[in-house]
Amino acid sequence: MSDTRFMALALSLGRRGQGRTWPNPAVGCVIVQQGRIIGRGWTQPGGRPHAETCALAQAGDAARGATAYVTLEPCAHHGQTPPCTDALIAAGVARVVIAAKDHDARVDGKGIALLRDAGITVVTGVMETAATADHAGFFARTSSGRPMVTLKLAHSFDGRIATATGESQWITDAPARRVVHAMRSRHDAVMVGAGTARKDDPSLTVRGLGVTDQPARIVVSRRLDLPLMGELARTANEVPVILCHGTDADATLVNTWRDLGATLMTCRVKGAHLDPVDVLQNLGTHGFTRIFCEGGSALAASLINADLVDHLIGFHAGVVIGAEGLPGIGAMGLSNLAGAPRYRLAKTSQIGPDVLTQWTRR
Repeated sequence: MSDTRFMALALSLGRRGQGRTWPNPAVGCVIVQQGRIIGRGWTQPGGRPHAETCALAQAGDAARGATAYVTLEPCAHHGQTPPCTDALIAAGVARVVIAAKDHDARVDGKGIALLRDAGITVVTGVMETAATADHAGFFARTSSGRPMVTLKLAHSFDGRIATATGESQWITDAPARRVVHAMRSRHDAVMVGAGTARKDDPSLTVRGLGVTDQPARIVVSRRLDLPLMGELARTANEVPVILCHGTDADATLVNTWRDLGATLMTCRVKGAHLDPVDVLQNLGTHGFTRIFCEGGSALAASLINADLVDHLIGFHAGVVIGAEGLPGIGAMGLSNLAGAPRYRLAKTSQIGPDVLTQWTRR
């Protein structure tokens, strides 16, 4: 019972790092001596120091003979910092409780083996389901090379994201918009399509929460036909801007955006659009683990059609726009219901006057 309680705390600490530690996982660690917490830590911005290092530094000499609770198997390889297994062994902990194993080829059981070889008792699988969900983005990148994708839509009761004239501010109320900013803050990057960038001139930043480490801003634009005097262009040197473009994009525009401070990624073209699989592989190579996609409709449809959406977030407002309004998902070419992608309902809650539904891939 106490293992579960302390691991729950370690998980909550790890979540503090979500969106700020990529390409590393956002890990939490708690050091306990005779039922008393003597050290707490979580992965710091940029991915280091690691959670175990922070917690052990706080515990000091009292860590000898203690139990360490870690949300992910401690690393066993030398990177920019020594392995966390070495730090735990050197600190003299007697027991390590691990929520989830790390299937990165550089770790994948090696951390557990090193701890056991040093005479440390190792327990695994405590709150594993919760830890797997928390580290889903890191696992997606290490297993498939792409980040986890969450697609968010804010729409009317009848599934429209704007009127026929494009007016969309605001379909949902202030409490829902505040929750969206909190969701952005827990992701490595916020992604939109070129149409959304042209129409809305968004900043794609987290506002109103006192956040200093902003997520990167990604725009998927085959031809880079984006406003050069817009918000993203003006702030590209302040908050990272990543532009995914096609091989046929104008070289002058590529150089112009690079001069503005943006990072350019050349992606494969499939049909009339960028190949979403190649886009995400490029983003995974860059180090992203958690992407928060906010449309538009064509990008949303392409991601769903390619089975790349891991989570759907819907904010439903009690307003009716009608058939002439703009749909949140573009054309998908479905001819029968059996071929329609289906997701599993994970959570429903009321946010102010609006309803939030959260869905996961089956």
